[in-house]
Amino acid sequence: MAMSMVRSAVLRTAMRGGSRSPAPAPAKRNFSSSAHHDDAYETAKWEKITYAGIVSCTLLAIYHLSQGHPHAEEPPPYPYLRIRNKEFPWGPDGLFESKKHH
Repeated sequence: MAMSMVRSAVLRTAMRGGSRSPAPAPAKRNFSSSAHHDDAYETAKWEKITYAGIVSCTLLAIYHLSQGHPHAEEPPPYPYLRIRNKEFPWGPDGLFESKKHH
């Protein structure tokens, strides 16, 4: 039994790569987030980009909304549209229709 223990220890040592000297320290891993970038610089950069995007989108929306837009003409008075068999409680027109009473 003692012989098998010695044999297994020798085999383990041989499998590990030889002697029982301490293994060299592994090389320091460089993650993608530590690729020599300054986090404060990146944060400030993206903050400026965000503010520039907000300003440009706001100006574009103001310009676009200030332009005139064409109004649609009245649709033809088809006989099957707006059939009213009963009055609405709020009057003869629909609640959200434009009221044109002469």
